Formats: sequence, C-alpha cells, structure tokens
Amino acid sequence: MVHSAYDAVELVSGVPGDIVAVAAYAGRLLVAGKDGSLRIYAPPGHAGGGIPRDGPYALERQQPSLWRRGTPLAMEVSAGRELLLSLAECVNLHRLPGLETVAVIGKTKGANLFAWDDRRGLLAVGRWKRLTIFRLDSGREFVEVKEFGVPDTVKSMAWCGDNICLGIRKEYMIINSMTGALTEVFSSGRNAPPLVVALPTGELLLGKTVVLRDVQKLVETENCILAVLAHSVYGLLPVPIGAQIVQLTASGEFEEALALCKLLPPEDSNLRAAKESSIHIRYGHFLFDNGSYEEAMEQFSDSHVDITYVLSLYPSLVLPQTHIIGEHDRLQDLPELARESSDVTDDMEPYSLQLHETDDKSPLEIKKMSHNALIALVKYLHKKRNGIIERATAEITEEVVSGAVHHSSILSESYRSKKPNKKRAQTHTSSIAREMATVLDTSLLQALILTGQSSGAIELLKGLNYCDLKICKEFLEERSDYMVLLELYKSNEMHREALQLLNQLVEESKAEMGKNDFNKKFNPQMIIEYLRPLCRSDPMLVLESSLYVLERNPSDTIELFLSENVPADLVNSYLKQHAPNLQSTYLELMLSMSVSGINPNLQNELVQLYLSEVLDWHKILKEEGNWTEKTYSPTRKKLITTLENNSGYNTDILLKRLPQDALFEERAILYGKINQHLRALSLYVHKLQMPERAVAYCDRVYEEGAQQPSKSNIYFNLLQIYLNPRKAEKEFEQKIVPVASQYPGIQKATKVRGARMGKKVVEIEGADDVRFSPSGTDSGRSDGDGDGDDVSDGGPIMLNEALELLSQRWDRINGAQALRLLPRDTKLQDLVLFLEPLLRNSSEHRRNYMVIKNLIFRANLQVKEDLYKRRQAVLKIDGDSMCSLCHKRIANSAFAIYPNGQTLVHFVCFRESQQIKAVRGVT
Repeated sequence: MVHSAYDAVELVSGVPGDIVAVAAYAGRLLVAGKDGSLRIYAPPGHAGGGIPRDGPYALERQQPSLWRRGTPLAMEVSAGRELLLSLAECVNLHRLPGLETVAVIGKTKGANLFAWDDRRGLLAVGRWKRLTIFRLDSGREFVEVKEFGVPDTVKSMAWCGDNICLGIRKEYMIINSMTGALTEVFSSGRNAPPLVVALPTGELLLGKTVVLRDVQKLVETENCILAVLAHSVYGLLPVPIGAQIVQLTASGEFEEALALCKLLPPEDSNLRAAKESSIHIRYGHFLFDNGSYEEAMEQFSDSHVDITYVLSLYPSLVLPQTHIIGEHDRLQDLPELARESSDVTDDMEPYSLQLHETDDKSPLEIKKMSHNALIALVKYLHKKRNGIIERATAEITEEVVSGAVHHSSILSESYRSKKPNKKRAQTHTSSIAREMATVLDTSLLQALILTGQSSGAIELLKGLNYCDLKICKEFLEERSDYMVLLELYKSNEMHREALQLLNQLVEESKAEMGKNDFNKKFNPQMIIEYLRPLCRSDPMLVLESSLYVLERNPSDTIELFLSENVPADLVNSYLKQHAPNLQSTYLELMLSMSVSGINPNLQNELVQLYLSEVLDWHKILKEEGNWTEKTYSPTRKKLITTLENNSGYNTDILLKRLPQDALFEERAILYGKINQHLRALSLYVHKLQMPERAVAYCDRVYEEGAQQPSKSNIYFNLLQIYLNPRKAEKEFEQKIVPVASQYPGIQKATKVRGARMGKKVVEIEGADDVRFSPSGTDSGRSDGDGDGDDVSDGGPIMLNEALELLSQRWDRINGAQALRLLPRDTKLQDLVLFLEPLLRNSSEHRRNYMVIKNLIFRANLQVKEDLYKRRQAVLKIDGDSMCSLCHKRIANSAFAIYPNGQTLVHFVCFRESQQIKAVRGVT
C-alpha cells in the first residue's frame, strides 16, 4: 500500500478551455489558457501572502490575448524581481502586477519548456534535444552560458543546486549544469508522464506518488505544490510526518515508517524515540507472527524494550518473580509520550507465542517453529547479556563499597562516643539490574536446553551468571539433564549436593551399562576431576566424598591427594576413623607414588597395620597347625618389603610386638636396621636356615658401608656363626629381648633382688664371645670372639657353608683371622679356592708395593742430585754488583742470592722485604 504524502485540495475548477500553465503570485493563482488568455484567481477575502490551504478560488480578473504569438507552454514567477517568465513562441518577461512586456529572448524560439533559478538568475531552456542555460544580466538581458545535448525532448525540468532534474521519455535524469554529466535516477511509471518540481528544502518532488489522474504539470508555491489538470488546479498540501508514520505503520510499511521518523524535528527527540520504539515493536510482532524470528528479535532489540516483554512471547519459559516495571507502565510515566504510545501499547497485549493453538499446522511444523523461535531468542539474549551483566556487576560493586564505607563510619563513631549508635544506616540499593540479569540468565539457560545446546548451557554456568537456582534446578531435573545440573550446583558452590548427585549417577550408570561401556557416560574419574579444585579450599569435603572413588579407583584418588597437596596426616586420620579398610591402601599407594616418600609417622602407621594383619593371620595358622616360617601371605610380603626399603618406622615398638617363636625374617630385618648384625645373621642361618639370605645380607651391609672399614668384619661375623653354632644360639636366646636403642654395647646396670641379698649384675654384650676382633661391627668390636678351641664346643658346625663363603668373598675377609677360626682338622685342599686367590692377590700387592718403593727411591735420588747441582752454582761479585732491591752496590756487605741463582740482594734488604711480606700477609 502506497501512503499519501500529500492531501489534494481543489483550488480552481471549471476553467474554460485547456489549462497550459499555472503560476502563483501574492497568494493568487495565474492560470494560462490554451487560447492565450491569462486568468487570475484569488480566494474570497484574501489580503495577500501565500496560497491558503482551503479553497475554492474565485476569478479575480482576466487578461485576454496576453500572448499574441503562439500558445503559452510554461510560466514561472520571479518574486524577488517582480517578473513573470512565460514561454510561448519564445521566452517572454512581463512585469508584475501590471503584466507589461519587459523583454523577449529570441534565442529560445522553438523551446518547449524552461526552468528558472530565481536565486542565481539562471534560466534553463529545453529545445528539441538540446538544453541551453542563460544568465540574466542587468535585469533585462539574458546571456547564453552553456548548451548540452540530451537523449530526447525534455518533458519536465527543475533546478536543484548546480544540477537540473530532467524528465525525458518515462525516465528521470540528473544533469550537471557545469559539466553536462548525465545520470539516470528511476522510471516515472508506465502511464504517468515524468513530472518534477523543486521543493524549498532543496529536495525534488518527482511525479510517481501522485494519485490524481491526468496531471499535466507540477508547480511549486510557498506552502504547497500545484497539480495542473486540463480544466482545474489542485493544491497538494503535505501531510504531517506523524500522520504519514501512522499510515505506514498501519499498512505494514515499517521500513518506510522508520525512515520518516528520521525527518521529525530535532526538538521532538522524545517523541521520535517513542515512535521509533513502537514501530520496532509492531514490526517485531509482524515478523514474529510470520516466522521470521531472528529478524523479529533484531526489531525488539532496536526498540530497547525490556527483555521481559520479549520473554512474554514465550509462555513455556518459567521466569523468576521480579519488581521490574513493564514497558507499558514506563511509557505511561512520561506524559509527553503517553498519548503517542497509547495506540501502540494497546496493540501489544494480545501478542504471545501460542503455537499449540495453530490448528492448520502439523505437530512437526509446530515443533520446528518453536525450535526456530527459541534459537532466535538465544541469539537475542546473548546480544543483550553483556550490558545487563555489566550493570548487575556494577550494582554489586556499589553495594560492597557502600557497605564498607558504612562499616568504617560505624567504627569511627564507636571511637568518638563511649556509647555506640546501634541504629543501622539505610544503604539499600536498587536491585533492578540484578533482577534483570536473573531473568535473562534463567531464560537463556532454559532456551539453550530446549534447543539441544547443553554445552552452551554449561559454558554459561561456568562463567559469571545469575541463574535462578530453584527454577533452573527443577527445570533440569524434569529433563534429566544432569551434566548441566552438576554445573549449576558447582556455580552456586553446592559441592556436597553435586557430589551426591554424581555418586548416584555413577552407580546408576554402572548398573545400566555393560562393563565395557562403563566409561562412556558417568564414571568415577568424573568424581575425581570434580574434587580436584576443591582440595585446597575444602579438603574435608574432598575426604568425605572420596571414599567411593578410593574403593573403586584408588591409584587415581591417591594421585589426586598427592598432586593437590592434601595433608597426608589429615587423610590418614580421616580414613583411620571412617574407612579403616582403606587406610593401608592409601598409605601403600602414597609410599609407592611419592617421590620423596612419606613422613616417619605414616611409615610407622603403615608397618603397624601390616604387622597387625600378619599377627592375626599367624595366630590362625598356628592354631590350625599350618604355620611355617616359609609361609607368606600378600600382606606379609608387603610387610617384609616395607621393612627392607624404608627406615622411618619405630624399630623398638615393632620388636616388642613380634612373637618369640615366629616371624624371624621380620625380626632379622629389624635387627639389621639397628646394626645388630650378629643377631640378624644368626636368625637367617639357624632359625630360617637360609644361608644365601645371610650372604646377601652381608653383601648389602658391606656395600652400604664401603667407606667404613669396620663394616668389612660383617663376613667374619657370619663365619663365626657357621663355625660356632652353639655360641650363636646361646647368644640369641639370651638377648632375644628388643634393644632399647640403636647403639648396642654395654647396657645400664640393673638390680636383681634375691631372697636374702641383692647384687648388681652388669650385662655386657658379647662377654662370652671370642676374645679377639679389633674391628667389630657393633661399637667397634666383634659380636663373638674366640679361638680355635671354642669352635668344637658342642653342636655340628657348618664347615661347607664357611668354606664356600671364604671362596666367594675371599677379598672381603681378613685371611689371618679366618684361618684362626677354622677347625684344626680342616684340610688344606679344602682351602685352595680361598687361599689361591688370596695368596695371588697378596703376592701381586707385594710386587706392586716393591715397584712403588723403588720408584720412590729413584725419585728421591733424583731430587738429591738436583739439589747438589744447584748448591754448586757460582755467582761472581765485584765492585759493580748492585742490590736488586735498593739498587745500591753490594761492596763488602752481607748478601743473599735468590734460588734462581741470578738475583743478588743485600742480606739486610732481603730480611726487611721478608718482614714486610709477613706484615701484609703475603706468602
């Protein structure tokens, strides 16, 4: 629909003959007839000025035969010069108001129309396919300035600055009056001729919107445009822009209506903003109802309407309760806009998205429409979100600052007055921005879920958001969107609820899915990853929530505790109290995964746990009669490995807990940790009957103490145990009780009370041992000294094991001591494997020592020879010899010569120089 930019009012009617030209002068209409007459019309009672907006006009006077030659074709009035320009056979000038002929322009003969520029005095004349421009000089004479060729005969013409708008054939063109450059504009239509007239604003009115039929010409006046017909004249009065905007909006021409809003006067900026907003809203509804949802959202965005209004189009979304003023109420608060907006806001009410009431659409189409509408809403809310979130954040910041200032003022008052003022300051700040942010984020999350964009909802919750917890929680639970619900809990720091839900989901997922597919949905690793950022902020919550994964995925859970530095003592204490069955799992995994190991307290805790389990297991087997020292359970293996590889546990406490008749391997390891090597070796050899373990034990002690000479005697201790088993057994039985410290040796004196008398008994470790051994392993003495006579005292000896030890470790044993310990009836042939490499090594060492001795002796002789030669050096001193220090003659003074044999100095100078060096510390 084309709207009316002008109202047509009939001013003159019933003109006899055809009208060929019209002009306006002093409020009157000058009408030229085809018969050459000029009729002057004026409204009744008109006293001059512009043409009034009402009619009809009456004939005031008539001038017959004004144009004697030819029929008038065009006519214009130069109001500033009081001239009437007309075109008949050629262009004529008549003076107003008398109509006397002033001048005739002969060069315009044959022209069909002209256009007059009154301000610059320029006349454009169209003649055939030529356009000639004249300039008026001295008020009467016209001088030709330019002439241009045009495509065809010019039918209409009007000046517009330096350009001239031409109507040629059915087209409008613009020609530059200086260069002649021609530009096409647009067509005038199939039937209507091209009509053009200049407006006072400098714009052009082209004849394509004129609804009057048979319009021959358009003529500009002061306050209207005249449309010339064959026997009448109409005034085209401009319709107010506001009315045009209403027409365009009502007819659905929203783009044109918005364009006209730009033409409203600057002083009506509020009215303009209100109209533009109402048009955008109506346009948005129009597009929305026609399925152009994204374009509709753009219009709503441009209207600056609250998001609550747009969200009202989506009744399926649940919105939180707010105190936000609606768009209609806000407009009513502005009196100057209330009238303009009332017609718009009344039409806003019935709009809503009611896709379910559309009877002529299939369910699939309705679903598609709803999806597309929600997609458009998501984009709209994203576009609006940044500004709303920034305002909400600024609002919170303002409240925090206000609260801090208020708190500071209270503290100041408390210092000034003894009696504090308990009245609290009113620092309430409007929460509109936060409410708006809550509405936006809550709606955005629902729209994202409804359109299948769960990942977008998770990203929304990961950042700063104002989602309403209750609404979003119920919405997500209804749709079983648990991943987003977990993120909702997390964003609100509801970690306990999130972990409870996650544990439930993992259990359900494990039950529903096959074992091979368990990791595809919810798995224990998700719980571990959720706990990771909480380890530093809330370690107790992490411990409470980690029991589930610690049972099912212990290694990853322990790695979580270690990597996030959860205090080990805290973890151990919690597990000991709430999950004792997991305590050993945690400690052993921590021991195996920690590079620096664990602290001694936790090591001792782990060993005690192992030992308690082993003791219970030993008791059961003993009662069943199935116990042997070579029986190993998985826990006993762990206990032995831990005892061997660590040393942070309390040895004394462990020795006290060990039974007297079992677990000798564990006891041997503990004796080794406190350097009770003789006892440890006795257990390996006699109780465990594992000589190879005894030899390995000696190797380990020897290699660990390679820098300590006393450690080499460890093999001699083993040799004693092989060759004197009775004494070793007796030693073990006497000293089976755990030692009180890591340093063996003389114990404290203890009092033994008898029936009649008491006496002090001083126990000295190794008192019944052999008497020699200047380098024992325990406190510098051997655990057993003896001679060959003590070896044969009762019990079989382990000669074969002793000989094998000597043959394998001959380089680590004192040969002389070993030979003295062997039985006297030992055959020399049995000692070949021991003595042969020992003697060969001794001989080799002796030869090497002799070579070294001879080399040193020769070097000594060489030094003596060099010294002798240097002492034979001769230096000649005469009367010219000078001191190198004082540079004076030596003469008969005592002198000294430096080792180089050439530097000669006074002895006094030499002594002084040495004293100076000594004082300065120069060596």
